[in-house]
Amino acid sequence: MATISRWSFRGAVLLLLIVGAVTIWFTNAWLTARFSENTKVRTELRSALYSGNLLSELQRTAVVPLLLARDPALISALRSGDFSTTSARLITAQKEIGAASITLLDASGRTVGATDRNLLGANYVQEPFYVEPLRSRDTVFTVSPSKRGGFEFAYSRAMVAEGRTVGVIVVGADLSRIVRSWAGISDAVAVTDSNGTIILATEPRWRGLTLPEALEVRSAPSAIARAFQVTADWTAVPPDAYVAGKAVMQSETRIPFRGWKMISFTTYDSVRERVNAVLALEIMGFAILLAGLFFLMSRRARVESRAYMRESADLRALNQRLTLEIAERERMQKELRVAEQTVQQSSKLAALGEMSAGVSHELNQPLAAMKTYLAGARVLLQRGRSEEAMSSFQRIDDLIERMGSITRQLKSYARKGGEAFEPVDLRAALSSALAMMEPQLRSRTIRLSRNLPRYPVMVYCDRIRLEQVIINLLRNAIDAIKSVKEPMIEIEVNSGAHAYLSVRDNGPGVSDLEKLFEPFFTTKKPGEGTGLGLAISSGIVSDFGGRLTAHNLSGDGGSGAVFEMELPLHQPGSEARKPVAAE
Repeated sequence: MATISRWSFRGAVLLLLIVGAVTIWFTNAWLTARFSENTKVRTELRSALYSGNLLSELQRTAVVPLLLARDPALISALRSGDFSTTSARLITAQKEIGAASITLLDASGRTVGATDRNLLGANYVQEPFYVEPLRSRDTVFTVSPSKRGGFEFAYSRAMVAEGRTVGVIVVGADLSRIVRSWAGISDAVAVTDSNGTIILATEPRWRGLTLPEALEVRSAPSAIARAFQVTADWTAVPPDAYVAGKAVMQSETRIPFRGWKMISFTTYDSVRERVNAVLALEIMGFAILLAGLFFLMSRRARVESRAYMRESADLRALNQRLTLEIAERERMQKELRVAEQTVQQSSKLAALGEMSAGVSHELNQPLAAMKTYLAGARVLLQRGRSEEAMSSFQRIDDLIERMGSITRQLKSYARKGGEAFEPVDLRAALSSALAMMEPQLRSRTIRLSRNLPRYPVMVYCDRIRLEQVIINLLRNAIDAIKSVKEPMIEIEVNSGAHAYLSVRDNGPGVSDLEKLFEPFFTTKKPGEGTGLGLAISSGIVSDFGGRLTAHNLSGDGGSGAVFEMELPLHQPGSEARKPVAAE
């Protein structure tokens, strides 16, 4: 026992270590994926918000050229050439609208009015924001490089008076303000046009470059440096972007405007720290469990060492008591088997007593007929008609054979059933039982219905004890229909996975199905039954490896009780395996 205890302790320690390692590994993988997914979701939500703000600013600015192109004061100034109040009017409009800049060009491309007075007189005849509106006569969005670095975003529209173009109004979109608000976060954000060129970015040095060229930039400002601060041993989630040899998470959001895309680079900052904090708690918990296990095992060892001496004497005394109890139980089991056989034989003898009246009636009829045939034969012999007398003797011989078959059935049923297990056709056992019960069945008008298959239904059991069970079921059915006006008994034999025999009557049914198979439980009047028939039958069926069940019928199918016996089908070659009763 001490060796087993030591090995159990070692197994418990090893199991705890394995469980701890698996738990820590699973927790690391699950929390890493969960926290990384949360970071990714937050990045996607932030990108959606940024792209929405950017698109809202562009849509708001796109309406301004259409309104200014229809301004009568600006059209009148272009036609008359008087631009003394034009710039002031544009500055007022800029303050009301919130545009980045507003510029008015005449038909030659010269700046005649602007919110930035330093641009007055400049010529933009070759710029896209002047050329493209003249071609489309609609509001045109253009992106052009800025002299101060980066890009300028403008909406422009041609101004038409009396069917001819008199100028172009150019309204700049203030996107730099939105980009400046992005610079305060830890992410690096870039917006590319349909050609893949970065036109907006929190890192100014990325503007005008493609994304691969921008990622090669080594000296990053503080915002990008914060975005790329991540531990070098990050291996839980494979990164999809590398900058300055460090891994970050790259996410891309499509902006529904001229094929633009927003690309965000987000650090995995604090994910590893959060995961490590949980892992540290788990490791601490497993360490406490391991220490507690060592403490309990050491305490148990001390207690067991003191208890071994006390238990040795108790075990010897217990061993002696168990030996006596085992011997007593074996003796009781032998007596119980003898008692069961005695009760079964008594039950059969009781059934024989009930059948004696019917049997005597069956024997009296052949005896009376034999007396009549003997008197006739005597007269025929006196008259010399010996051949006719011989036919009477033949009839007497047939009657004697019939009487012998009746007595043989009673002798066969009366002898004790033993261990003579053999293949038995369930149909033949039923026929033999019906033959013995024939006098009781004929004592009154009982409609007997039999539904038997054409093929044998073979079971492996003791034929005599099987017939005893069937007779008990038939006797119960006959007793149940004593008070029924049109008594009926239906017997059915079939087979599937097992062999089945059911006996149904149209009596009142069974009042208490739970106690039906208990010894000495009976629904009959005192003196009419012992309450052992069904209990014995259930035990016999259990010895055969089957079961005996009962249930009541009600509804459209009629009323009454159904007893069903289920037995294993006989498999050729399995005679050596005798069915064992369920314990």
